[in-house]
Amino acid sequence: MKIAILLPCYDEEGAIAETVLGFKNQFPNSDIYVYDNNSTDNTVKEAIDSGAIVRHESRQGKGEVVRTMFNDVEADVYIMADGDNTYDATAAPILVDELIKNNLDMVIGRRSKDKSAYPAGHVLGNKGFSLLINYFFKSGLKDVFSGYRVMSRRFVKTIPVLSDGFQIETELTVHALHHKLPIKEIDTDYRERPEGTTSKLRTFKDGFKILSFILFLIRDVRPLFFFGWLSFILANSSLLLGLPVIADFIDTGLVERFPTAILSSSLGVISILSLFSGLILDNVSRGRLENNIILYKAFPK
Repeated sequence: MKIAILLPCYDEEGAIAETVLGFKNQFPNSDIYVYDNNSTDNTVKEAIDSGAIVRHESRQGKGEVVRTMFNDVEADVYIMADGDNTYDATAAPILVDELIKNNLDMVIGRRSKDKSAYPAGHVLGNKGFSLLINYFFKSGLKDVFSGYRVMSRRFVKTIPVLSDGFQIETELTVHALHHKLPIKEIDTDYRERPEGTTSKLRTFKDGFKILSFILFLIRDVRPLFFFGWLSFILANSSLLLGLPVIADFIDTGLVERFPTAILSSSLGVISILSLFSGLILDNVSRGRLENNIILYKAFPK
């Protein structure tokens, strides 16, 4: 069985060599691909010197890199990790064995709970977004943002990667949950970044992007839920504004709050349009889901 190790990389001098060597010790006969994303330091040289196959992706963003890796690399099993030497390479054989033994499509390396390895904002964001995804997709995952994943060929070759940045882990997770693909989490150690290296994840800016992408995915895969709630909010707003106007009309026979009446009526119309938009898009989404599942099942295991 051919195993490929995929390491997206951007300015990881001082960490990438140890990352490559760690996986090389576990899988000496496997190809290790370092996809450089416009690094400005010695990342490429360190990767080549450590024995990795180095390729380049000029479009900036982790999602762009992962899309290219999934398109280009051929293997039976894919191991994806970050190039910052924070993930435990010795756990990779366990994750691969779990994938093969239980015929799974993705095994997520759930990171240890040692908070000293995480910025405080990352811990809070991970918990909050995990709860949001678990609520909407009825799952019990603990670490939806882990970049340590082992995936089957069928999963890698049938997922249409749409994200361009750090939303990629969210997309991989939601795709598996929405299509009810077999996945599992396994605890792994997570280390602090090597001294002298810095994280590229910006807590607030990238956190906002991830939240926006989660809302986009919810709208995309559960449109009736999304537009149904929007319709409910608009309908209640219409009633709150419109009831006093109706009460005044009953008492006086006049519409004394004409602008309020127009606003209330407009919100009511938009509420109805939102509900029917959700119904229509739900049928479209269901048809697309069925096509994706057919494509998935037709792909050789």
